[in-house]
Order: sequence, then C-alpha cells, then structure tokens
Amino acid sequence: MANNDIVKLREVTGAGVMECKKALDDANGDFDKAIALINERGLVKAEKKAGRTAGAGMLKAYVHNNRVGVLLQIHAETDFVLRSEPFQALAHDVAIHIAAMNPETVEALLAQPFVKNESITVVDLIKGTTAKVGENIKVEKFCRYEI
Repeated sequence: MANNDIVKLREVTGAGVMECKKALDDANGDFDKAIALINERGLVKAEKKAGRTAGAGMLKAYVHNNRVGVLLQIHAETDFVLRSEPFQALAHDVAIHIAAMNPETVEALLAQPFVKNESITVVDLIKGTTAKVGENIKVEKFCRYEI
C-alpha cells in the first residue's frame, strides 16, 4: 500500500490519515472496499454522536433564480464546526435540496433521496458530514418561499 493511496482515500472520504490507513489494510489494498469501510464506520460514529446536544446554530439562506428562497436553521455542537468547510457545504446542499424538493417537515426532508445524489437520503448526507467533523448535526427547522 502506497502513501499516495492513503492521501487519495483521505481526499475522497475526508476521513483521518490513520482511519484511511486502517481501511486500506482491512480491505487488502482494495480502494473501493476501503471507501465502503470508511463510510460504514462513519455511519456507526454518527449514530454514537446523535444523542449529543447540538447547541451551536446558524442560519443558511439560499435563493434560486430569484423565485425560490430558503432559510435553514442547522446546528452542530461547536462554533468551530459551524465555520468548517464540510459543515458549510452541508448547509448549502441541504438548502438547495429544500428549494428543489419542497419537503413539508424536517422529518420528510431527512427521509427524501438527496437531490444531487439519489442513491443516498438527506439523513445519510448529514451522517456523512457528522463522521467527517466529529460532531452531532441537526436540522432544526426551515422555511421555503416561492413566487
């Protein structure tokens, strides 16, 4: 196993160096299997963090073609994570999803197939980011306007 495989796996998954090395070792160097292992382990980590309080919050605004607007309230555990690139990208993607799919409730939103990748749900997207940033993430509420 080459170090560039570890670097490439880290870029693809956002997982830590040691986690990438362990996944590649466990997958006997099979890159695709290592990605699957990291994703599986990430979801386990996300479920362990689900009970923790997500006390730091932010509002994300998104307007699509000056016709659809979304205001999303989303929380993490710390301000540090709120400012991180993975969290900011998640908030943006969830706001885009709300604009496109018009869910009625937070529960309905979480169950919907993600608009940019229908092979995962919105809750899977959130769990993936939780695994990357190491904190519980919660969509608190949102509103959507359309002209």
